[in-house]
Amino acid sequence: MKFFVSTGEASGDLHLSNLVKSVKERYKDVDFVGVAGEKSKKEGVEILQDISELAIMGFTEAIKKYKFLKQKAYEYLQYIKDNQIKNVILVDYGGFNVKFLELLKKEIKDIKIFYYIPPKVWIWGEKRVKKLRLADYIMVIFPWEVDFYKKHNIDAVYFGNPFTDFYKKVERTGDKILLLPGSRRQEIRAMLPVFEEIINDLKDDKFILKLNSEQDLVYTKNLKKYTNLEIIIDKELKDIVGDCKLSVATSGTVTLELALFALPSIVVYKTSLINYLIGKYILKIGYISLPNLVLNDEIFPELIQKDCEAKNIEKHMKKILENLPEIEEKIENMRKKIEGKAVVESYADFLVKEGK
Repeated sequence: MKFFVSTGEASGDLHLSNLVKSVKERYKDVDFVGVAGEKSKKEGVEILQDISELAIMGFTEAIKKYKFLKQKAYEYLQYIKDNQIKNVILVDYGGFNVKFLELLKKEIKDIKIFYYIPPKVWIWGEKRVKKLRLADYIMVIFPWEVDFYKKHNIDAVYFGNPFTDFYKKVERTGDKILLLPGSRRQEIRAMLPVFEEIINDLKDDKFILKLNSEQDLVYTKNLKKYTNLEIIIDKELKDIVGDCKLSVATSGTVTLELALFALPSIVVYKTSLINYLIGKYILKIGYISLPNLVLNDEIFPELIQKDCEAKNIEKHMKKILENLPEIEEKIENMRKKIEGKAVVESYADFLVKEGK
């Protein structure tokens, strides 16, 4: 049995790699091929297209890459036809994968499509649910998504959040401040000047800047002069958080990882004015970070756009350290809401059973 896979960002690649690993550890003769990154490649996915060329942030960037992505969609479609692949796993990356879903169902009548971690239609608008109905199975990772899809007469598959299998509370013994600028080039360029100002202001503190790739080092030339900063690429997040007292992280999946590690954090986000205005108009919820959404309460402060400036971040750092017991209790309550039993194995078993 062979699955074609399609994801487009680091977080989707991580989720896919865990799923593939679980399948391959317990089932023989199941292969995966398609669009993924380094983590999935290590677990045995045959890569047709590496996701490093695909990451897009915001509406304007999506428009610029439209022709490129449309061409890729037809290339993937032809590969699936040529190799008579009957199962497709879409992972997150809604801007591309929803269109790819439509194309696949139009062109191949007997294709079976699993959408693992579908786009957040409960945030961006319920009209997109109509397109998601084309998927044979929708596999969600947050409990409120089950109720949302049920409201639209769709039975979503839910076993818990897969991160709870891997991310456990880490005992903190250090006092460093972890800086996480994100995985996309636009995010890194937006946040590093802010981080530099904080590093310069707080000379008595020690900082760790965690980057995802050696390619990101090109943006750090101005930071090499700071003796209170360590730049890390090759360590896993779980091996770093124990040395830290708190973190400042660009909004994304990493904020959930930090919460599950029980590291108090500040969520930051900067984007272009047009992306911000469009997002503000469309967004229908009070929070943008996953930990806050899970609990429907502020666990981590969110400093967005004009609020995302050094002095404001520094003020919230102090506030966090003064209120650690309250934050840690909220983090624990959040974990309880999304825990499951052998979550990734359950999704993997479902995938193989229904893919036959």
